[in-house]
Amino acid sequence: MLILSRKIDQKIKIGDDITITLIEVHGDQVKIGVEAPKNVKVFRQEVFEAIQNENKAAVLEESKNNQTFESVSALAKLFK
Repeated sequence: MLILSRKIDQKIKIGDDITITLIEVHGDQVKIGVEAPKNVKVFRQEVFEAIQNENKAAVLEESKNNQTFESVSALAKLFK
């Protein structure tokens, strides 16, 4: 991990396309601005984790639904 000290309005560059700007420091809260191309998704960590958890839950649910469909299809073939 790279740790940097910055003052208000100072920037950090990540590659050619991403710029982080320190906007404001108020007590223990820091506001930053992120400039990135539209194809780069930028999330707060807790939002990113929530999205990941939702995606995993959706995959599990779809898997369960597919198993149920396959079971019903197999039973239907038996009764034909």
